[in-house]
Formats: sequence, structure tokens, C-alpha cells
Amino acid sequence: MADIADRTQDFGANSWLVEEMYEQYRTDSNSVSEAWREFFSDYRSATTATLTPAAPPSPLASSNGSAVAQPSVASAPAAPTSVTTPPVSVLEGSTLEPLRGVGAAIVANMEKSLSVPTATSFRNVPARLLEVNRKVINDYRSLHGLSKVSFTHIIAHAIVRAISDAVPNMRNAYAVGADGKPQLVRNPHVNVGLAVDVDKGDGTRALVVPVLMNADTLSFAGFLVAYDEIVRKVKANKLTIADFQGANVSITNPGTIGTVQSVPRLMPGQG
Repeated sequence: MADIADRTQDFGANSWLVEEMYEQYRTDSNSVSEAWREFFSDYRSATTATLTPAAPPSPLASSNGSAVAQPSVASAPAAPTSVTTPPVSVLEGSTLEPLRGVGAAIVANMEKSLSVPTATSFRNVPARLLEVNRKVINDYRSLHGLSKVSFTHIIAHAIVRAISDAVPNMRNAYAVGADGKPQLVRNPHVNVGLAVDVDKGDGTRALVVPVLMNADTLSFAGFLVAYDEIVRKVKANKLTIADFQGANVSITNPGTIGTVQSVPRLMPGQG
């Protein structure tokens, strides 16, 4: 079985949801599907995993009877650990609340994202033609009793086609090998993660990022069907473990909060 870091890394931005479902599983194992029960049977929360400190060296007796430290045996360099954040000063009236479960998983994801080399650029793209063509498409689909095409449908498919046809290197990813050396992961297809807003039923909302695998092999019509099927599974709470894994590109829409530009965080395994 893969170690904890490998297993949680597979879920990328969805690891917070895995932690939440794990808490549900611990409370009532029947509250999750059989596939998730099997997954959680030997799962340990990444947010509670700790490193066991090495035992101090045993003393050896010297020729004069005094104890001397036993030299440690040379070993491979230890894997780097996260830098400890120094304690913050708490103002009077403020309180500290431990982060656990979902909150801790989100923090862990944000920390992991700092290890991924990134570069950011912005470009303005005329959208008038996009708007006109969308209206033409939707007028036709309306006449035939079909659902409407959203801007996200068109933009997401355009991104997939641009990566596949023009800049296929963007589907590759950075990774660190077992020897600690950097590696390039060459992915044969575009597996796109689609951020979907979810009502959690308790008055709060969250984003899940199910993955549309091999999106570059789909026509626009096929992409629409696959996209809508993923959204349907999200709303019906029918996503499987596989639906959360494998993204090498992700798309989100922060426009609902009135932003003009934003810089998303890359998860390990992406770009």
C-alpha cells in the first residue's frame, strides 16, 4: 500500500473532502459507500500523521571508564520536513483555535503547493464572438429540446484543445523522485479537474474538483455530455474515488466573488 503522502496527494485539491469523509466513516462506517469503506479500512489521516523522533545514540564506555557518545551510522539524507511556523502573538481578546480535519487538510494542500515551480501570466481575450456563437448554439439546442451550453463549457473545452493541439507540454507535471531529484512527468492526455460548487447541507458551501479523464479525446459534443455527467454526479453525491484522482490541469471560476484576475495554487501532480 502506498504511503500516506502518496495516497492523499492523488486527490489534489479534493483531499479536504477525503478528510471530511474519513471523519464520517469513523463516526458511522455505513455513511460512506463500500468503495470508500475499503479505502478507509487502512487509511490514516494525513493531518494527524507525525514523525517519530530518532532515538538518541547509546553511550559507549571509554578506556578511562567515562561514557562517550556512540557515533551514528551514516545513512541516506532524511526527507525534508515542512518548516515550522514560528508562534504568533495573540492580541488581547483574540483566541487560538486548532485546525483539524477539513481545515487542516486545506492548509496541508496550500503548503504542498509551494513546492511546485510556477510561473503566472495574464492575457485579455476578446469575448464578443464567444457570446454571439453561444447564443447561436443555444438557439439551435433550444429548438431540439437540449440543455443550454454555458460559457464554462466552451472555455473549458477551448483550454483542453489549446493544451492538446498547441502546447502539449502544459499537460506535463513536476515531481520529486524517490532519490530526491526533480523529475518531469510526461502525461499522454489532458485530465481536467472541474471545480464545482457544492451545497453541503449545513448552510455552508465548498468546492470539489472531479476529474474528466482524457478530455482531449472528446469532441465538443462528447465533452458536453461528460461535463454534465460529472456535475450530475456531484449534485447527487455519487462521485467515486476515481472521480477525484488524476487531474493534471484544473479549471475554476472565481468570478462569483467579483474578482478580475486570480492566481490559483497548483497542487503536486499538476503543471
